[in-house]
Amino acid sequence: MNAIVVIAASAGGFAPLRRIIDALPGDSVASVCVVMHTGPRPSLLPPLLANSSRLPVTFAQDGATIEPGHIYVAPPDYHILLESNRIRLDHGPKIHHTRPAADPLFISAAEAFAEKVIGIVLSRGDSDGTAGLQTIKQRGGIALVQDPAEAQEPAMPQSAIAGGHPDACLPVEEIAHRVAAFCKS
Repeated sequence: MNAIVVIAASAGGFAPLRRIIDALPGDSVASVCVVMHTGPRPSLLPPLLANSSRLPVTFAQDGATIEPGHIYVAPPDYHILLESNRIRLDHGPKIHHTRPAADPLFISAAEAFAEKVIGIVLSRGDSDGTAGLQTIKQRGGIALVQDPAEAQEPAMPQSAIAGGHPDACLPVEEIAHRVAAFCKS
């Protein structure tokens, strides 16, 4: 079982997300799953992230094996759920008024990977990711939150700080360094 990085972002979160993805080493031992609150609208996120990534970036596919050194993006209108070695897509109810949402991804990652998870909450205007970060911490993983002072939409980071007691609240540059080191170990 490999390590996994799960990242949630929305309004104002693309630039911070891209900075983290850019920092990932080409020989990453971890997989990365990204939820960007796009709803049912078409998304160009995989090719946009792939432009500067050393790792392959694709939409997650139901039943796909989780490969180290790959970045999986939630497809429009689907939650990503993780099992020990597989991705599951779910078109169930919206959570926090959105699909895809961070909490289903974060909670399933914590249950499947326990202490081998880093969960990251970036800029967004709601509380999605708070419950998921709590679960990641409870299962021994690492919970990181973008410093609300630098977030374009600080509500999601503030909610995660208030409810999840993250391991650290950091500027994106420091998050990128921590994630890069995690992906090498």
